[in-house]
Amino acid sequence: MHKKSNVILIGMPTSGKTTIGTELSAKIGYGYIDSDSVIVARQGKSLRELIETLGNEKYLDVEAQVNSQLSASRCVIATGGSAIYRENAMQKLRENGTVVYLKMSYEEMARRLGDYKARGVVLKDGFTLKDMYDERAPLYEKYADITVELDGKTLAQSVQAVVGALQ
Repeated sequence: MHKKSNVILIGMPTSGKTTIGTELSAKIGYGYIDSDSVIVARQGKSLRELIETLGNEKYLDVEAQVNSQLSASRCVIATGGSAIYRENAMQKLRENGTVVYLKMSYEEMARRLGDYKARGVVLKDGFTLKDMYDERAPLYEKYADITVELDGKTLAQSVQAVVGALQ
């Protein structure tokens, strides 16, 4: 199907990394790992609590450490939306899999997001959601091996678009 042994999903908060990831793993017969869940399990706190207690930079370091240490084969790995802030972790993920950017418009992200603080979204001091989107989008593009446009697609169409892009 693809050259590297894992499929790594990156993208904005609410782009469907977890939802598409679980469906995709079942469809292609791969395991599934949610790096945010690994962080929560290792740290014993929710993402929101970790960001509040550690602060953005230390949280990003914890996230990068987890992403760098993931050891898997034939898995779909859904990363947190902020994974792209640590180049070393992204390089390690790229060595171990095909990185798929689940791309969506700012308008679609804002519509889906709701209360971003409750979701555990890393937002720099003074940043609006639009600032975050504008800062992250080029980083997702930088690390992506494949980009899949999601706007206007249902879950099933999104999963099929990823499967098609991987072939």
